[in-house]
Amino acid sequence: MPFSIRPYRRFPVQCSVIYNAGPFQGQGTIWNLSCTGWRLSGDLPMRPGETLSLNVTLPNEQRIEVPDAVVCWSRGQEFAVEDLVVKRHTHARLQHYLKRLARDSPSMFSHH
Repeated sequence: MPFSIRPYRRFPVQCSVIYNAGPFQGQGTIWNLSCTGWRLSGDLPMRPGETLSLNVTLPNEQRIEVPDAVVCWSRGQEFAVEDLVVKRHTHARLQHYLKRLARDSPSMFSHH
């Protein structure tokens, strides 16, 4: 089974998210984050190709708004989004947060 190496490391997190797809609103949890894509689960099932906006509360209580993201796959309650559109200051905040996660979590390559 071939595997692809993701261009960015994904970090396991658990933070609450409220997402909107057109007139519908869902609530769920983000399970992992990277600079390019997130995996989440929620009570409003999404289909690949659908666009949604997200309102995320990071574990450190910071809120992040994502006005635009595209669902790349979905399986039951779980789905992943990519092509996240965020404002520059939001992106900076997210990157800062990911950098801190990278610093706090041991590298997966360090224990050989």
